[in-house]
Amino acid sequence: MITRRKFVAATASLALASPAIAQTVVRIPRDFLPTEIEVNADAPAGIIYVQTAETRLILTLGEGRAIRYRVAVGAEGRAFKGMAVVARKAEWPSWRPTRSMIQLEPEVYGPFAAGLPGGHEMNPMGARALYLYQNGRDTLYRIHGTPQPWTMGQAFSSGCIRLINDHMIDLYGRVPVGTTVVVT
Repeated sequence: MITRRKFVAATASLALASPAIAQTVVRIPRDFLPTEIEVNADAPAGIIYVQTAETRLILTLGEGRAIRYRVAVGAEGRAFKGMAVVARKAEWPSWRPTRSMIQLEPEVYGPFAAGLPGGHEMNPMGARALYLYQNGRDTLYRIHGTPQPWTMGQAFSSGCIRLINDHMIDLYGRVPVGTTVVVT
């Protein structure tokens, strides 16, 4: 079984050896595509629900409709759960690993301690990001795109909720600052 640590290290070494890795074609299974679904007719529009066990994100549209996206979620013990608010949005966000990420896996995250600019092929934040806050404070958790679409449907990340970049761009366009996020 490949561990997250081995995967990240292998991906990093491949990307450094071959810049073409960012251009790898990945076939997305049909059931991973954003899908309009029926939900409880009383569900208010504009709430994001993340079902970590099912690796699904649902954005309610109102009138009993919602859009369901396949996501990757945080690895065991690293995942955010609870209620939050989207307090900030960013296109092509920069990224810097947290101190705890570097402490837990210095060989994986240490080389990136200074951070990566938005759009860099090794930047795990992808094309867009929604920043989750509780009581006015940054949780350090995000809903963001990823340059690693093959991780969808897995508990893989350091805690954030990740979508395929194109799907994240779609969600980003639908979600204003102030949106409620419920993660179970």
